[in-house]
Amino acid sequence: MHDHPGLILALIGLSGILAQWLSWWLKLPAILFLLLLGILAGPVTGVVRPDELFGDLLFPLVSLGVAVILFEGSLTLRFHEIRGSLEGAVGNLVSVGALLNWGMISFAAAWLMDFSWDIALLFGALVTVTGPTVIVPMLRSVRPRKRVADTLRWEGIIIDPVGALLAVLVFEAISVGTDENTFEVFALSVGIGASAGALGAWVLGQLLRRHWLPEYLHNVGALTLVLAIFTASNTLQEESGLLAVTVMGIMLANMKVPTEDILDFKESLSVLLISGLFIILAARMDFAQVQALDWNALSLLGAIAFVARPVAVFVATIGSGLNWREKTLISWIGPRGIVAAAITPLFVLKIDPAYYHHTELLVPLVFMIIIGTVVLQSFTARPLARLLKVIEPDPRGVLIVGANPVARAVARALAAHGYYSLLADTNWSQLRAARMDGLKTYFGNPVSAHADRHLDLVGLGRLFAMSRHPALNALACIRYQREFGTKNVFTFKAPEEGDPEDESAASKRSYRPRYRGQRLFGAEVTYARMAALLNEGGVIRSTLLTEGFNYQSYRTLYPEAICLFALDHKGVLQVFNAEVPPEPLPGWTIVSLLPAQAAKEAKTGVRNGQGHDDRKRAKESARTEIARSPNRGGKALP
Repeated sequence: MHDHPGLILALIGLSGILAQWLSWWLKLPAILFLLLLGILAGPVTGVVRPDELFGDLLFPLVSLGVAVILFEGSLTLRFHEIRGSLEGAVGNLVSVGALLNWGMISFAAAWLMDFSWDIALLFGALVTVTGPTVIVPMLRSVRPRKRVADTLRWEGIIIDPVGALLAVLVFEAISVGTDENTFEVFALSVGIGASAGALGAWVLGQLLRRHWLPEYLHNVGALTLVLAIFTASNTLQEESGLLAVTVMGIMLANMKVPTEDILDFKESLSVLLISGLFIILAARMDFAQVQALDWNALSLLGAIAFVARPVAVFVATIGSGLNWREKTLISWIGPRGIVAAAITPLFVLKIDPAYYHHTELLVPLVFMIIIGTVVLQSFTARPLARLLKVIEPDPRGVLIVGANPVARAVARALAAHGYYSLLADTNWSQLRAARMDGLKTYFGNPVSAHADRHLDLVGLGRLFAMSRHPALNALACIRYQREFGTKNVFTFKAPEEGDPEDESAASKRSYRPRYRGQRLFGAEVTYARMAALLNEGGVIRSTLLTEGFNYQSYRTLYPEAICLFALDHKGVLQVFNAEVPPEPLPGWTIVSLLPAQAAKEAKTGVRNGQGHDDRKRAKESARTEIARSPNRGGKALP
């Protein structure tokens, strides 16, 4: 089959996409499936033999791929975010905790695997790093308490480039360890790498800040400059290129230049590189090397998972305010990932085995640690979180696009029934009003690159796109369908969509169904209609249905009411919509918006002159005013 290299490359690409899809479907880190497919394609079946496929180009291609991955990872490290985190557990975890972890893992490797201290320190630096690519999918599956999830997520983001820098520095020291002037060569490597990275960051920053580079060349220009800095640094001093691109990414991330588009491009490119690179690297594994791993390797895995990580976490989180249950879960969730898998094979290719023994064990050992920690923790973290009682319930929260009066009224109605909501808007005055109501807010565009990195979706399971801008609502629905699922994304009917009976006109103005969510609160409900009702004195009320006053009776009595939600016997929220509306039963609670006159008549129990019977029904139903018109000073009532 190797007579057809194009077919092999296509197979590698398809395998990478399959691994990413399995990761998305099973909510497990993609690296697990990439390594397993690589081992299946290489050592097991022999279909992919990278050394024969790429020949002398294998080493340069791996080096350039790793350079791009390290640059993309370091581009996420912003000093102001670290400074904010240093006040709590995260700062200690990425400093004191990382050093403790490194030291204990290095000692265990030297003792159990009979590594020299040079190789043991390198191994310890490689497997100290977790990283967001393995942490985030696990957090989505486990759903721990918010402060546990935030601590783990920020630790992964910050320690990714920090750990890469540590591993590169240790490797720099090892690579010059056989030279007579070891210290001078090491200092020269670090100096040239740091200088080259700083120069590259300054040049790219100037090009972007002064608009000397057209926008359509930003991504390609940044990629080309990264590769140029990497190769130039390596040309001036061997093995200094990885340090150069790491420094370049960190400096560029902290310059006041627009890097969002570059980061998005690099993230997409990194997915492609990671998918292909890990399959190729795993395919190079030799079963003889795997068989050389004995029970000491499993003991090392146990030392990393059960000793080094817990000790580092409990020491680093002293005085952090986290309780022992939260610390225990944090100490258990520490899967290894991208940095270790990407850099280890590259380092092994560069280390001279004549001077350092057992280097052939590094790749299978690191891959075993990655697979072991990911598999073990993926299947045990959620039961452990449930046992420790630090798990969030099923996501009950709602992300609301818009903080206008209608959105605030709906959010107050949700809060009155124990449902958390987060309002996202770019209008500060509207957000200020929401905060005065005790509602949580996000200041920014919910479909922006900033929201992708900073909008916390933990605990949120639905989207209500309720802004005054139909285009933003449609974009939000498209963006969050993959987060919440199509059935949990809702938006108003846009006013320009007109009369649905006029099919020719409606087809020209309406969004395609796949570009919008389900019709929120009904096919004909718009933002303008709800805003008008609230301004005229309408109120949002909850009504308990009974055998004598069921949903049909309610609709007959209040035909003009806009039904918003229904809560079943267990308090589970059902959203009224045009596609699949709920069918409320006796014992359910209906939350609806009543016009002012209907609300007034309902309050007195008199409707349409029916007198006593309606007063009786009113007493049978649990009526609670949830939200009045903001123009009338209404407030949410418990």
